[in-house]
Order: sequence, then C-alpha cells, then structure tokens
Amino acid sequence: MEKTLSLRGLFRISRPINLLLIAFAQGMTAYFLVETTADGLPVLQDYRLYLLLMATVLVTAAGYMINDYYDVKIDLINRPKEVVVGKGIKRRVILVLHSLFNFIALGLGWAVAPRIAAVIFFAGVLLWWYCNGLKRKPFIGNVAVAFLTGLSIYLVGYYYQKNELFVFTYALFAFFLNLIRELLKDLEDRHGDQLHGSKTLPIVLGFLKTKQVIYSIAITFVGAILTVTFQLNDANLYFYFGGLGIIFCWFIWRIHVADRKEQFAQLSAIAKAIMFIGTLSMAFV
Repeated sequence: MEKTLSLRGLFRISRPINLLLIAFAQGMTAYFLVETTADGLPVLQDYRLYLLLMATVLVTAAGYMINDYYDVKIDLINRPKEVVVGKGIKRRVILVLHSLFNFIALGLGWAVAPRIAAVIFFAGVLLWWYCNGLKRKPFIGNVAVAFLTGLSIYLVGYYYQKNELFVFTYALFAFFLNLIRELLKDLEDRHGDQLHGSKTLPIVLGFLKTKQVIYSIAITFVGAILTVTFQLNDANLYFYFGGLGIIFCWFIWRIHVADRKEQFAQLSAIAKAIMFIGTLSMAFV
C-alpha cells in the first residue's frame, strides 16, 4: 500500500549525508576562507551565515525530491531497492514538499540579502529544469549539476565578498570533480537510461568515448587548479593539492579499468570522498 509520508522515506529522498556535506563545505569556506564579516565580526557569529546554509540545504533537498519524482521509472530499473516515490512517499506529497522547501529557501535567502535570494531562485529553477529534461540530454545536464555544486561553495564568498579567489579555487575543484562524478553515474545507469529514451553521454557517444571525455575533463581540471594555485602562491596549497593529485591519478586509473555497474558506483563514492578531503584543505590555507 502506498504511504502518504514516512520519516524513513523523507530521510532517504532528501539525501541527508549529501546535505550535510554541502553545509560542511559552506561552513568550512566561511570559517577558514572568509573568517570575518565586513564589520569585523567573526563569521560564525553572523546569523545570516546560518540562514544562507539553511537556504542552500533546503533548495538542494527540494532538487533531490523532484529528481526522484521524475526518475521513478528509470530508478526502478537501475536501483529498485532505493526507490521511495510511491512507496515511502506519495507522488503528490513530493510535489508539495518540493514547493514548500523552495519557498522557505527563497524566504531565507531574502532574509540574508536580495542577491542571495536571486541565486537561490536561479538554483531552484535550474534544478527543476535539470530534472524535467536537461539530465536526459548529453553532457549539458552534467554541467548544470556540477555548476550548482561549485556555486554552493562560491555563494559564501560572493555574499561576504572576501578572499573570492581562494573561494573560487575550491568552487572550481568542486565543479570539475562533480562533473566527473556525474558522468560516472551516467555510465553506471546507462542501461536503464537507454530503456527510457534518455540521451546521456554514454548512450550518444558510447562507453569508451565517454571515458575519453572524462580523461579530457581530468586534464582540464588539473590545469585549471594549477593555474589558480600558482596565482595564489600558497605553499600549503602546493603541498595539499600535490598529495591529492596522487590520489586523483589513482582515481583516474580506476576509471580506466572499470567496466561494471558496481565499479562505477564505487568510483562515484570515491569522487565524493576526494571532494571531502579537498574541503578539509581549507584548514591549512
């Protein structure tokens, strides 16, 4: 029997671990890179930071919900045990929660600053557009999600307008790693996507050529990070990103040899772990 709403279903559909990682990354950005407000107040004492974090988390949770709403048929093929829509939560309840979360996020963003509300509104619209069609297009949907991941970090620097180049470096780091992760998820889900008419990159270009695209992104990623790091001229960043580079090379090799669904699922988790490790480096800059 279809449940109207269960706490377990709400927990699973909102991806709380991912939400915590986003809030953690924004908090690290604020504490280690921004440090103080324009008035000299320690940033962790500024209530608007927490409103910004809550707005980001809510609009992201709304995006996860509407994504599962539109993807229920594909998910029944790719990951049937994880499907919540129609089992733990009724479809119409998901639509209500999606609208409610977006509305609250917009209000919180406005309480921080009108320009933050504008970014939250843009993010909400782009997430809906992604779920409603962009994700079934080759590459553009992947770029959209990766862009929003980077934006969530840059938003902190954008609001406080301090150390924006440092913040941009980490936003760039998150963008490229998440872009690779999104393509790995497409490789993992290619069979279900093909059955439902999605035109993701692995379906349009094929398995091997999609891997070649990932290698090209990886090279661009390393070049971009090196360029910005040299501009910052921070010895700690050289050391930390150098060590992370060794892990990243191992990660790319694992992508090269992967050919099974479970391997791509593991690589997606590894990409998330690398993003977390990269976030920790903020404590050393």
